[in-house]
Amino acid sequence: MNKSGLIEVLSEDPVLDSQLAEFVVDEVFNAMTEALVKGDGVEIRGFGSFTVRKYASYTGRNPKTGKNISVSPKKLPFFKVGKELRESVIDKVGQGVK
Repeated sequence: MNKSGLIEVLSEDPVLDSQLAEFVVDEVFNAMTEALVKGDGVEIRGFGSFTVRKYASYTGRNPKTGKNISVSPKKLPFFKVGKELRESVIDKVGQGVK
């Protein structure tokens, strides 16, 4: 599901029209983004948590040329799945890999 799919599902509720659903989704995503930019985490109980992880610099390799390159340190968003979501997916989809 992508953002437009989420908006479509929300707009099926008789209380929300598509414009209001789009506004709600945009506001939630903007608030989450702002919190992560400030260095705060975002926790949605039963779903998971978003945090910002720091990665140190390292020497990588350009796969095209084979040359070593220096990769600068960075901060990237990270998602950790919540217990309820993990168990729900395992129950419905199963653990087996085909």
